[in-house]
Amino acid sequence: MKANLIKRNFKKEINGWWIISLIGAVVILLPILFVFSSIFQEPTENWLHIRQYLLKNYVSNTIILVVLTAIFTSFLGVTLAWLIAAYDFPLKRFFRWGLILPLSIPTFIAAYTYRTMLGFTGVVQSTLRNHFNYHINAEWLTISGIRGAVFIFTLFLFPYVYIITRAFLESQSTSYIENARLLGRKPLAVFFKVVLPLSRPAIVGGTILVIYEVLGDYGVTSFFGIHTISTAIFQTWFGMYDVNSAMRLAAWLMVIIIGMFFLERFLRQRRRYHLSNKSRTLVPMKLTGIAGTAAFMYCGIIFLLGFLIPFIQLIAWAKMTFHKVWDASFFTLIYQTVYVGVIATFLILVLAVVVANVCRSHSTFSFILSKFVTAGYSIPGPIIAIGVLAMFITFDNWLAPVYSFMGMGDSPLILSLSLIMLIVGYFIRFMATGFNATEVGFEKVGTKYMEASRMLGLGVTKTFFKVDLPLIKGSLISGFILTFVEICKELPLALLLRPFNFETLATKTFQYANDEQIHEASISSLLIIVISILSVIIFQTVGKRVK
Repeated sequence: MKANLIKRNFKKEINGWWIISLIGAVVILLPILFVFSSIFQEPTENWLHIRQYLLKNYVSNTIILVVLTAIFTSFLGVTLAWLIAAYDFPLKRFFRWGLILPLSIPTFIAAYTYRTMLGFTGVVQSTLRNHFNYHINAEWLTISGIRGAVFIFTLFLFPYVYIITRAFLESQSTSYIENARLLGRKPLAVFFKVVLPLSRPAIVGGTILVIYEVLGDYGVTSFFGIHTISTAIFQTWFGMYDVNSAMRLAAWLMVIIIGMFFLERFLRQRRRYHLSNKSRTLVPMKLTGIAGTAAFMYCGIIFLLGFLIPFIQLIAWAKMTFHKVWDASFFTLIYQTVYVGVIATFLILVLAVVVANVCRSHSTFSFILSKFVTAGYSIPGPIIAIGVLAMFITFDNWLAPVYSFMGMGDSPLILSLSLIMLIVGYFIRFMATGFNATEVGFEKVGTKYMEASRMLGLGVTKTFFKVDLPLIKGSLISGFILTFVEICKELPLALLLRPFNFETLATKTFQYANDEQIHEASISSLLIIVISILSVIIFQTVGKRVK
């Protein structure tokens, strides 16, 4: 009877929370619908030209880039996760978290850093010529084209696969691995016959995240001159000033993403992976001698290439150009980045809290709602940007009579030229980051405190502020930090949706690099990286306190 009373009161009082949740879901889904609607519009001459002469090249380059990056990041992430989870060797504890740090360096920053370092006048070839009198073929070290992009993506995106796979191996595969060892299987046989099949869901999950990043990239591909669908969207938008054709390209990119999703589901078919939640932590085996040295060298080389070397190079360039670049405008740049990031993150967490609280009912509709709300993270930034722009232009057209009545002209673009458009883009793109952190907080708390509060007569809203909010505070802080950092690093959305004369650290860095002012771009790059590193430290500290 108590459960029925709580359920009845919950349904009666949750209406306001449901309304807010539905409004948020509509805001997130509308830009996607605008993108797909472009398929049914009359094609322009630009689109006919693109379809006949350019589209095949765009699609083929995109597929090649995705496939190669997926293969290499999976290999790197899985092998490193297996070493860290299953073995003990020198500096293993350091590498356990150090191998996450490449994620703190945005791929477009890594691209221009490595290309300049390894160029003919870069530090590597200059040192070989001037100090060792050794002249190397410049083409051997050239980082450009698809080869260079795959190198950068692999080196700086593999932590997605590494983190998820390592967590899975350490907590969910212990009994299977130990049984294989007891039966006399050698390490390679255990890896190929036990670890890889069991880890498939984790590997696929991490690789899918990598693919999303590659599909939505603009900084690396444009810097290396690779014609992908993402770069084509920018070129069509800014070069041809044809939003309709850009929307059609975005729709094609969405088709590829949806196709990949269904392909993965088809390949999985009816396979299921049921592992015990009570599995023990995997006890690592001690590696000594050559094996221990090899494991240390492997992890050490990846850490050096993926974080330490580019980070030190950026520091050296920053010291060279600090007096030239650093001025009062940089404080404005930092302020604008923090300002828009905080507003977008706050809005994301507000909706995340509302939706996560509604989804505690575990109904079919709440499950669908949660999927809709978090759909933006699987959609590349250029697609979201195109959809948001089309949506706001439509809103401006609808509001044209109001603008005219207020004396603003016949058909001015008010919303489409405002900061609101960029904030909405961030809101859609990174809603999943805030929601996932909030949902984890609610799952840890459970429902017993909420039920007790409801039985004492408090409504849903009062129960949340007096009972739930203090209990999930740590998860909200973690979600805020993670979301804020992702926003600070985001480039395509900021480039496409920012108002005139509005710059963030990411856009300023890209402008410097695009103008071949690589050294001058180092300070803004370092600020982004430092924010990311500090966020990791704070996140780990908060996580320990929550536990």
